[in-house]
Amino acid sequence: MRFKKIIILLLFLTSFLPAFSQEKGTGPKEKSIKVDLKQQKKARREARENRRKEKAEKKAIKKHHKRIQTKKVRKRMKKSKHQSNLNNNNKREPFFKRLFKKKKRKK
Repeated sequence: MRFKKIIILLLFLTSFLPAFSQEKGTGPKEKSIKVDLKQQKKARREARENRRKEKAEKKAIKKHHKRIQTKKVRKRMKKSKHQSNLNNNNKREPFFKRLFKKKKRKK
């Protein structure tokens, strides 16, 4: 009687062993969608914060650079910035400026 119980118990236990061994994977675990979305959201938030910090730093540098210039230099900077914007957009100078501009001498 005992012998039969032991054999049945052994057969019963050995039938579940392959199922346990299949559960344990050797490769990396797959991430759930929620975890993946949380990581992406966190990465986007960090990137956004970094962009804000860099932009604020650049703005502070530019403000400091302007502040240390004299009034004449600031006016000249503003004028050259305006002129460069016109050149970059392929626009001509206003009519009256062109009309009363000094003519270049031809050699």
